[in-house]
Amino acid sequence: MAKILVVDDDTLLANMIADFLRAQQYTIEVVYSGGDAEELLTNYHYDAIVIDWGLPEKTGIEVVRKFRFDGGTSPVLMLTGRDTIDEKETGLDNGADDYLTKPFHMKELSARLRALLRRTAPSKKPTLEAGDLYLDPIAHKVTRGGEELSLHPREFALLEHLMRNPNQVFSAENLLDRVWKSDSSVGPEGVRASIKRLRKKVDVEGRDSVIETVYGVGYKLTIDEK
Repeated sequence: MAKILVVDDDTLLANMIADFLRAQQYTIEVVYSGGDAEELLTNYHYDAIVIDWGLPEKTGIEVVRKFRFDGGTSPVLMLTGRDTIDEKETGLDNGADDYLTKPFHMKELSARLRALLRRTAPSKKPTLEAGDLYLDPIAHKVTRGGEELSLHPREFALLEHLMRNPNQVFSAENLLDRVWKSDSSVGPEGVRASIKRLRKKVDVEGRDSVIETVYGVGYKLTIDEK
């Protein structure tokens, strides 16, 4: 599933959002200041950002403005207690893609986040496929040859990322950036071990692995383009 950065100086709210989204199988990172958010956005990739307007060190508006100036394209959902039209206009004009006024229901936040992710998803198909391998990100289900496979959440996230970006080579470091949290203790060896475990679950004996190793470079999920 997608990797989301949550930024809010209200630690209780930030952790509630994180727990709610983790239950939906997202990979979540949480920070509580604009400075920490800016540092992470400079060094790591996120599929979406949920950020509060009023933050210590740097405001959410300042963080998003710099993120866009630096070329960041991930969708941004701005959280705020400000609800005037002028303030919403300011947030949207500075790079936010959507706006949610506090207090809000977690289900609404989740629905808005899904809508933002759909707009930017590389694949428009609800179900990803590679030959007879199918992955349904909504039902969190993977099948091959009609048989359902049991994957660990990290294996599922790794496979989903590769299937959303077929025939693209990713180094171990790149996969760490896209699938694991920035504070993870996992290194390139851990990525290789995860790829090995994933292959055992998704590959068919006697057939080439769907996940190809490009020696000295990284890994790719190969799909024949007809």
